[in-house]
Formats: sequence, structure tokens, C-alpha cells
Amino acid sequence: MAADRARLLYVTDLAYPARGRRYCDEDIHLTARLREDFDLALCHPLDAAALMEGFDAVVVRNSGPVLGYQEAYDAFRERATALGTRVYNPLHGRGDMAGKQYLLDLTAAGYPVIPTVDRAEDLHLLPEAARYAVKPKAGADSIGLRFLAHEELAGLPYGELLVQPRVDFRYEVSFYFVDDRFQYALYAPDPERRWVLEPYEPTAEDLAFARRFVDWNTLDHGVQRVDACRAPGGELLLVELEDLNPYLSLDRVPEPVRDGFADAMVDSLRAFLAAS
Repeated sequence: MAADRARLLYVTDLAYPARGRRYCDEDIHLTARLREDFDLALCHPLDAAALMEGFDAVVVRNSGPVLGYQEAYDAFRERATALGTRVYNPLHGRGDMAGKQYLLDLTAAGYPVIPTVDRAEDLHLLPEAARYAVKPKAGADSIGLRFLAHEELAGLPYGELLVQPRVDFRYEVSFYFVDDRFQYALYAPDPERRWVLEPYEPTAEDLAFARRFVDWNTLDHGVQRVDACRAPGGELLLVELEDLNPYLSLDRVPEPVRDGFADAMVDSLRAFLAAS
């Protein structure tokens, strides 16, 4: 190992089960590229807190929904903060990293997001819909998601729940960024097969939409995925702002795009380490 090479601890759950996808393949590809520029070790998210000392930064990638190991994740964040360990993505992200509060904040601020409330007394603020999506604020990967009729909403145990109208969208589309640089977009033409993604050529308006949320998140460095749906009226609405460990679907893009993303991540990590 060269003395001037930064040491990275790369956090991933290589055995994480995902329908129709193999998360481990993505991390195998990325770590192969990162290893050209950094000294690298991989570990499971449950081991990250114990192993982070001695590394210049911890890179959190496909570590799975933290609901499955919330105590360990909280301990990791606390230890990283106490030690001053650099974490990529940085831990001050305002998107999914901090829960779903951002959906409420963005709704209140008038951003183009699926309208979201978390109190029974605010249900009247939602547009009328045949069904409503109810999800936990700390949810991920559709864990705990239910669809209810309006008359079922008043009796819910509010506090840790979000309610949104169910949008009859045309398709879902995701925009992938490294730092503030757009890399590629993918969409699911069939709403019933959301995991079957194809390359998507965004318009200037699409990119302006996605960049609004990247700018709002104020992460100078890191990997972000802006998930949106195309509403019946043609407009895009935010579904999720993934800034913790977004799966990148790199197997769905051409090799030059995949390699370009990996190169952009190397550049981002170098800048992150230099600025920290």
C-alpha cells in the first residue's frame, strides 16, 4: 500500500436480497474502480462502527434499509461524530438520511412534491383521491406502506406516519447525481414493474426539476438519487430524495456511462477528502 493513498472503509451488505436486482454486483464494480486510487476495505454495516478507526473516510453504499439495524446505525453515526470520522455521504443530508420529514418540509415550501401531511387535522390539505398512501416516516423500500380509503384515515395513530394521495402516474423516473453533477437518468415505463429500468433522456425542464432538490439538500459531496413520477397532467412530482445509500442501477446503463460514474465518484471522494 502506498503511503500517500487514502484509506477507505466501504460499507455494503453484499448479501442484501432485492427483488430483480443484485446489489452486490454494483459494489463489486465500484470498489474495483475505487481500488485503483485508494486503499480499500469492505465491511458489513453492522461492523462499521467497530472498524472505522484508522481509515481516512467511510463510504456508505448499498447497506440496506437502516430499519433492519437501527441501533447499530445510530451507534455508527454517534461514533463517527465523536471520532471526527469523515463519512461519505456526509451525515448532514436532509433527504432520506434524516427520515421522511423532508416531504413535509417541501410540501409546506411549495416544491413540486407529492403532497404530504402527518396530522389528521391537515388531511383537508390533500387533493381528493380514490386511495391514499400511508407510510412510516422512517420507512424505506416500501416497508409499512399501505393504501387506504379517505374514511379510514381519521383513525390512524398519527405521529410517525405520513399520508399522501395515491398518484395515478404515467411512469417513475430517477435522476442520479455525484455532488451537483448529473450523471444519467433511468425510468420504469411499466408502473407495475418498477424495478425494470431503462435509460431515460431528460429534457432541460426535467433536469431543472431534479437540480432543485439537489440544491435544496446542500450536500457539497456525495451520491444522490432524485426519484420522481410523471403525474397525469404531465408534471414531475418528487417521490423520494435518496441521499443515504441510493441503489444506482449501474447494470442498466451503457458501459461508458457506468465507467464515467465511477470516475466521477473517484473525483468526488478526492475533493471530499481534500476539503475535510
